[in-house]
Amino acid sequence: MSQRNWFIVTTAPRLAALTGVCILLAAGCTKKKADDGAKPADKGGATAGDSAIPGVTATEIKIGQSMPYSGPASAYGVIGKAEVGFFKMINDKGGINGRKVNLISLDDGYNPAKAVEQTHKLVENEGVAFVFNSVGTANNIAVQKYLNEKKVPQLFVATGADRWGDPEHFPWTIGWQPSYRIEAQIYSKYLMKEKPAAKMCVLFQNDDFGKDYLKGLQEGLADKYERVVVKTASYEATDPTIDSQIVTLQGAGCDTLLVAATPKFAAQSIRKVADLGWKPMFFMSNVSVSLTTVLKPAGLDKSTGIITGAYANDPSDPAMASDPGMNEYRAFAAKYLSDVDPNDVNAVYAFAVGTTLTQVLTACGADLSRANIMKQAASLNKATAPVLIQGIEMSTSATDFRPLQQMQLRRFNGTNFEPFGEVIAGS
Repeated sequence: MSQRNWFIVTTAPRLAALTGVCILLAAGCTKKKADDGAKPADKGGATAGDSAIPGVTATEIKIGQSMPYSGPASAYGVIGKAEVGFFKMINDKGGINGRKVNLISLDDGYNPAKAVEQTHKLVENEGVAFVFNSVGTANNIAVQKYLNEKKVPQLFVATGADRWGDPEHFPWTIGWQPSYRIEAQIYSKYLMKEKPAAKMCVLFQNDDFGKDYLKGLQEGLADKYERVVVKTASYEATDPTIDSQIVTLQGAGCDTLLVAATPKFAAQSIRKVADLGWKPMFFMSNVSVSLTTVLKPAGLDKSTGIITGAYANDPSDPAMASDPGMNEYRAFAAKYLSDVDPNDVNAVYAFAVGTTLTQVLTACGADLSRANIMKQAASLNKATAPVLIQGIEMSTSATDFRPLQQMQLRRFNGTNFEPFGEVIAGS
């Protein structure tokens, strides 16, 4: 896969050429003034082309996102690129009821200050209907209050921080993937079953992303936490390396390691653990197990044995060679992602969350007000996507903003991740 940074320039001609992203949505509806103090559960109808509905015209719904196409987490830029391709595919298939979706995807360099600037641009200059799947815990935190005050849906944020499931305080923000706390709880369950006398070390990013793993371990291990977790070490997203932290953790005598890191530091940790000759039971954050951007750069031989939690199927798994859902994904990738490695799990993720957004917008019917878009996002009922692991479904409600809450453990065999055990829910 090309390693160049990818982003959409915000000039109109290039935007049209690069995003060209269209989902046809419902036309025609009851004429009402939109979002006049409406809560997400309120109906608030929208007439096709009603200028009072932000981002919605008779032919288009405009949405936006902020992505790290550059910077220390640029590996996640594949998500934005794949979502642009996904919505183009939907449009090429005819879309939904005559309305196109124009996805404006801007580069924020994984910098919260830049994410604020880009999100303000999307809402105030571009007039998007909502913000969709922006990447990064710190970046989404930086804009969460602003979007909620503006009553702009912050849909399916691309981060598993636990705070996205808080409809009481942030009714316009909703998560998508299993939270990092749930993921850590699942690791705890497995560890206590297979290695109850474990001595665990944890490397974590020093923000809500990394700290949620510690919270999940505390919840999952309960009164065993102090005995099991013997050493933790943190790093900053701007640090050049985490080698010294890995050396410190090995020196603590741990036989188990959990790395809660973004791709750059995940690859570094895999290399350093191998270089030290350290062979712990090795858990890696689900968001950093891409074959393309983490395991291959680190070394497939050095990555062998890594355990992670998964909710989507692995396209590199030979067992998925004839899977109908994965074949649907592969056909999409072949046509719309010619310069992306189809085995990159970030592209699989984009396909799954794009499917979810399509389901939500379809459910909106003729009412494309922000309030109804948010209401439908909070009304998923055992929804699924072609690439999700069998048995894993998405459900939300007015009081539950966590669509996915189950995972299955997988172990890397040097070529692909092999699933083992049953689908597990968090504590």
